[in-house]
Amino acid sequence: MTRRPWYRIPIVAAAIAVLAGCQVGGAPVSEREGYFTWVDEQGQVRYSPIPEKTSDGARDSEAGSAAAPEDSSGQEEPATPPALQPEEEYTLENYPDAEQLARDGYVRPGERRPYFTWRDAEGNIRVSYYTPDTRTDIQKGRVQPPVEITPASIHQPGAAPVPETPVEGYDPDAMAILGVEEEASFFSQFAGSCCQNLSTRDRHSWISGREFEVDISDASERHDFATGTSPFALVALPDARQYPDFVFRLRSFARDGLFVPSLAFLDEELRPVRVVTDMAMGFEPESWHSRAYLQAWIPAFPARGERWMVIFTRAQDLDGQTVLETGQGPQSIPHVSTGELGLELVVED
Repeated sequence: MTRRPWYRIPIVAAAIAVLAGCQVGGAPVSEREGYFTWVDEQGQVRYSPIPEKTSDGARDSEAGSAAAPEDSSGQEEPATPPALQPEEEYTLENYPDAEQLARDGYVRPGERRPYFTWRDAEGNIRVSYYTPDTRTDIQKGRVQPPVEITPASIHQPGAAPVPETPVEGYDPDAMAILGVEEEASFFSQFAGSCCQNLSTRDRHSWISGREFEVDISDASERHDFATGTSPFALVALPDARQYPDFVFRLRSFARDGLFVPSLAFLDEELRPVRVVTDMAMGFEPESWHSRAYLQAWIPAFPARGERWMVIFTRAQDLDGQTVLETGQGPQSIPHVSTGELGLELVVED
C-alpha cells in the first residue's frame, strides 16, 4: 500500500475548508437574497447587504451610504439626509412647483440623481451624475412646430352675412323704405378700383425651396387702391397642378421703419378673389444674425382660381406705429410705405 507524504495532508485540508467557506448558505454571495452588486471607482465588483427597513420606513443609513456610487471626480456623493427624504403627503407648503420640477428633470428633493458609468483612459470605471433633459423635440429643434395660420380679416365676394337671430324689430327692407342706400361691402369697394389695369411687366416669379426677396421701394409702381395710394409688388403664385393649396411665410424686415402689408389675391384676369387685411403679425426683435421683422403665415389657394398676389399697404396702417417694450422702456417703430419682404412656401411633412 502506497502512503501519501504527511506534508500534503494539511494543504488538502486547507483547500477543502476554503471551498466550503465559499459555499456557505448553499450559493455564491452574488446570488443570495438580501444582497446587491455594484462597482466601485477602481472597477472592482462589490457585494453589499440591502439595508433593512426600520420602524419609520427609512433604511439603515450606514449600509446605504456604503453602497453610494462615486462621481467622476472620485468623491463619493453623501447619503441623503433623512430631512430631505421625499414627502409621502403634500400640502400647500411643500407642494413642488411644476416648472421647477421639470427644470430639475423631475428629480424631487431627496432623490438621488440618475447616473451612468464609463471607463476612463486608465481603464477605471467612473460614475457621472446628470440631470435629465425634459425638453420636447420641438424645444430641442429636432421637430418643426406646427404651422398656425395668422389671424386676419378676410374679404371675399358675396353679400354680407345676415345674423341668424336678428335683433328685435329688424326689418330687411327698412333701408329701401327710407331711401337710404346700403353701404357697399369692403370687397366690392376694393374690387371697384383694382386690379385689372395693373402691369405685369415687373412681376415676381415664385421661387420654391427657399425664401426669396420681394423689394417694395420708391421706384416701385404705385396704385390708387380703395385703401389709399401705395407702391405695390405683383407676385405670380405657383402652378395649381403642383401646389393646389399651400401655406407660405411672409416676413417684413425693418428698414427705416416697418412695412405693414395687406394682400389681394387675383384670378387670371387680375380680378380680386380674396383680400387679406389686419393681419396679427408677430414681431421678432433684432438679433446678431437678423434684422427685426414682422412675420405671418398665410394660406393660398391656386386650385380655387388664385393666380396672382398683390402686396400693398393701407393709409391707415401708415398712420400707426409698432411699440415695443425694451429694457430702456417703450420703443416705437414708425410704419413706412416701402420695405423688404421675404416669401417662403412651407412644405409640411
